[in-house]
Amino acid sequence: MNNYFFFLFLFFISSFTYSSGMRLDIHDKHVVMDNGIVEVTISNPEGFVTEIRYNGIDNLLELLNKESNRGYFDMVWDEGKSKRKKGEFDRMEATNMSVIVENEEQVELSFTRMWNSSLQGLYPPLNIDKRFVMVSGSSGFYTYAIYEHLDEWPGFNLSNTRIAFKLRKDKFHYMVVAGDRQRFMPLPDDREEGRGQVLAYPEAVLLVNPIEPQFKGEVDDKYQYSCESRNNEVHGWISMDPPKSTGFWIITPSNEFRSGGPLKQYLASHVGPTSLSVFHSTHYSGVDLIMRFRPNEAWKKVYGPIFIYLNSLSNGESPTGLWDDARQQMVNEIESWPYKFPASEDFVKAEQRGQVEGRLLVRDRYMSDAFIPVSSASVGLASPGEPGSWQRESKGYQFWTITDDKGYFSITNILPGKYNVYSWVKGYIGDYKYDKVINITSGSEVNVGEIVYEALREGATLWEIGIPDRSAAEFYVPDPNPKYINRIYVNHTDRYRQYGLWERYADLYPKEDLVYNVGTSDYTKDWFFAQVNRKKGNKTYQATTWQINFNLENVNANGTYKLRVALASVHYAELQIRVKNSSEANPPLFTSGVIGSENTIARHGIHGFYWLFNVDIKGTLLAQGNNSIFFSQPNNSSPFQGILYDYIRLEAPPHHTNFTPKLNILPN
Repeated sequence: MNNYFFFLFLFFISSFTYSSGMRLDIHDKHVVMDNGIVEVTISNPEGFVTEIRYNGIDNLLELLNKESNRGYFDMVWDEGKSKRKKGEFDRMEATNMSVIVENEEQVELSFTRMWNSSLQGLYPPLNIDKRFVMVSGSSGFYTYAIYEHLDEWPGFNLSNTRIAFKLRKDKFHYMVVAGDRQRFMPLPDDREEGRGQVLAYPEAVLLVNPIEPQFKGEVDDKYQYSCESRNNEVHGWISMDPPKSTGFWIITPSNEFRSGGPLKQYLASHVGPTSLSVFHSTHYSGVDLIMRFRPNEAWKKVYGPIFIYLNSLSNGESPTGLWDDARQQMVNEIESWPYKFPASEDFVKAEQRGQVEGRLLVRDRYMSDAFIPVSSASVGLASPGEPGSWQRESKGYQFWTITDDKGYFSITNILPGKYNVYSWVKGYIGDYKYDKVINITSGSEVNVGEIVYEALREGATLWEIGIPDRSAAEFYVPDPNPKYINRIYVNHTDRYRQYGLWERYADLYPKEDLVYNVGTSDYTKDWFFAQVNRKKGNKTYQATTWQINFNLENVNANGTYKLRVALASVHYAELQIRVKNSSEANPPLFTSGVIGSENTIARHGIHGFYWLFNVDIKGTLLAQGNNSIFFSQPNNSSPFQGILYDYIRLEAPPHHTNFTPKLNILPN
């Protein structure tokens, strides 16, 4: 009898449920968090999410996968010595589990892996703390991670890090990455040999014999579903199995911890069914965004929290209503940021953060002497650096907003630290930087007053091509080859996400290259969105030279004209510029050298890094009447080497020689 009561007592303790419905069970191999709505099982001590129970489904995660391949953090790293294209893949397996918080309202678990010199070469020199949080009454759970590199440790490189969830392929068939980017998706089996044909790279597969015939002839490629960081707030999958439809969503309430600023593109959800929250990656940016840690460099960063949100609807209701509900939940999470519940002291709470406000004005003195307030200009704080350096910044935090219709901005919840204020404005080339370093301390409020960006210019505009907006979207994007269609992007604003558009250049210009005539050509129809190589055979490519023709009524032979060339992306390409009557003159007037490793063309992007070149053209190189400028890209070893232009402008010589673009600071 005594043994009976003893074991009954142990059972009662091991499955103790708080009045609020919170329960924590700790077993030898697993830990279970349950708030009465969602039950999450995590491997102990590795920290892999192995089961998510919700809405009567025993596990939303793929049962056919190993436990380490269902819900997990991972990273790609190397010791900084190897020249291999890809580094080591680390699934960040923890070695210790501890309970941080356990009460009626919340459970928070920590899974850690601590580094020491005996692990050198086996794992990246980082202390890793993966946290999982469940809150009473919440339809989901939160997760975040803390990475730390101590000052006595060796250096290394970190290329990518994220959290991934692999859902059940027998249930989740409908994917949503945006309101206008949602669809039924193929199965992962459709990508396998015999059903799918690999195209120019492994990620792109032509579905030749899919299980569901409706997908036959489509291309599946995870990069077609990438999102800019500023728009990558909620995405996921819907299961329409009766009796209730079920939604699985990843909500990212802040992008302060992501690398590369608000324009950086990240993977979201894709065939698997897979959903990701990517914290740092080199996609659409390349080697410039690798996090390179020096020996003895101290660093710590908190990634997240993000929210894994689950919802459901009764059978018969439109399942896309789950998307509407998920978007509303996203708004709720954003309004709750920074969260109060994370127990780690490394996650800085609202009262410990600061604020910066001010007003941004722009003056373009060859357009007007007025200081113009600009709406929807992007203004942000990032680590101190040069103008535009924020897009290559990866170790710190960034905080961005947009100006209102009078140019005012307010950036809140800024972590303590030193920052520069940066901005760019649609319609104006170049980057703005407020030269004073802003020091944010706990509770500080900084007003920078009215700051003016003197637009980059030395003379009046003679002609221009495109819109200065850091994107090539306004240029001509061709229809895809009918053999390589993704139906979601037919008649879509993001038509550039179709596979194989780089090959369409050779179809449109089989022998001669693009010629643009200022005054008669239309850049929306006559300027191909990317200067790529012309395909001449299965594996042979021809370099291309584009020509701009224009007329000058008068020429100042003693003056210097300025050619502004803004690029939206470059991939292992070289921009050579020549003027006058020769497209082959050597040396060229200007060369960028080989730059960029962004792979934007292959990954269906319309922008990567922003590049700006300012080229002096002496008046003696120009003639009254007809003139030509030649843009050559000579590297032709790959179909993906090329240039996406943002905007091109030719300026007349300045009216006065002492004009120099500068930054003006108005008094507060």
